[in-house]
Amino acid sequence: MTFQIGEKVVYPNQGVGTIENIRAWALGSQFEKCYLLRMVYGSITVTVPFSKVAHIGLRPITKNTEISRVLAYLASGSCPFSSDWKTRFKANSEKMLSGSLLHAAEVLKSLLELQRLQKDKLLSFREKNMMERSRHMLVTEISTARGIGEPEAVALLQKYLGQAGLTLPTVF
Repeated sequence: MTFQIGEKVVYPNQGVGTIENIRAWALGSQFEKCYLLRMVYGSITVTVPFSKVAHIGLRPITKNTEISRVLAYLASGSCPFSSDWKTRFKANSEKMLSGSLLHAAEVLKSLLELQRLQKDKLLSFREKNMMERSRHMLVTEISTARGIGEPEAVALLQKYLGQAGLTLPTVF
């Protein structure tokens, strides 16, 4: 998969970035072309060798039809999750690393549902961080794909999550 300078892409588990440059880097005794990405949040730059694009899972921004499917998933019924913390965390980590927006939605929804069902017991620090990352991935990609601001993307997420009886926390 090839990308152009200025194109917005998704770096799994990190969010949306913009291809700022394409250049050849010396890697050992060989030169390899690399993408230089500037992540939308945090002003972080990432270098991704062409040969690692598929392995890393760098991908284009999700199309609007897929965004609609993700929002419909968030609005529908309940979401299964494991009661065992280690099993749940491992499964959710794998989903986040996949880079799939639907997988990020599954993680967010399952953690929100778990949080709602366990009113007396708070999520662990690691699960709160994972919930924030999944929320961030959804907000930034929906905002970018639909050409709307972040507050509108948050409101859209809340609208659809509300249909499943869930509430998107404003602050983690």
